[in-house]
Amino acid sequence: MRLVRTVVAEGSINAIDLLSLRVPELSKGRLKDAMSKGAVLLSGKPQKRLRRAQTALQTGQQLQLHYDDELLQRSCEPAQLISDQQQYSVWFKPAGMLSQGNEWGDHLSLLRAIEQHFAAKRQVFLLHRLDREASGLVIVAHSKNAAAAFSKLIAGHKISKQYVIRVKGLLPDSLLQQGEISLPLDDKACLTRFQLLQFDTAAQQSWLEVALISGRKHQIRRHFAAVGHPVMGDPQYGQGNKDTTGLALQAVELSFSCPLRHKSQSFTVPPELRLHSSSKQ
Repeated sequence: MRLVRTVVAEGSINAIDLLSLRVPELSKGRLKDAMSKGAVLLSGKPQKRLRRAQTALQTGQQLQLHYDDELLQRSCEPAQLISDQQQYSVWFKPAGMLSQGNEWGDHLSLLRAIEQHFAAKRQVFLLHRLDREASGLVIVAHSKNAAAAFSKLIAGHKISKQYVIRVKGLLPDSLLQQGEISLPLDDKACLTRFQLLQFDTAAQQSWLEVALISGRKHQIRRHFAAVGHPVMGDPQYGQGNKDTTGLALQAVELSFSCPLRHKSQSFTVPPELRLHSSSKQ
């Protein structure tokens, strides 16, 4: 079942009672579950998620419910803390987890997982994102000052991001020697650099190490699909690249000069979480 409903309190009433009254298709148990998973928004400035079922509402207050039974029942592997630097932390986001929630909920989002990990005792500012289907490293800040400092690094392309991907086929020698794709995306210049790590003869697939020099939306996925070697398991780009194991794209390393402590930092995905050993043949 999938439905969107906006309800308005016409007098003093608890949130769960208002929802139960105006959304009779759903039991109180399902409505409480939707609330706990972030699928109910309380209108206002700013708009916020309402999780507490017994919250008292006043006349005129408005709730928005975005209910998708299939989405609310989804699960994925948990996020893992790679390094806690107090003012910021580095996390491993598993495939299937959103970087942040949307109107349909946030129970499968990295941001919510981090809030729960720190028991809401720290602020959490998402600095950059990974596609839901991708896995890998993400930095989050825990103060406005840290968020501003890291945002400047990102805007200045001063955070080095390394990825490992598995693509369809063997890239031609000319492209491998060139080692980069510079096709414009969305009418903007962009550059993807790469090198071959390993060619799987049996599967006829190539493992590549990739560095993003720019950061357009879905840049890696779009670039390799454009040259005829789409990322395996990509549900959106490429042909003949279906893979039941999911999207073969992982952010494996982040390196930068810490703007807070002014020292070089480098974080990598632990071996047990990597898509590939990255050992060259």
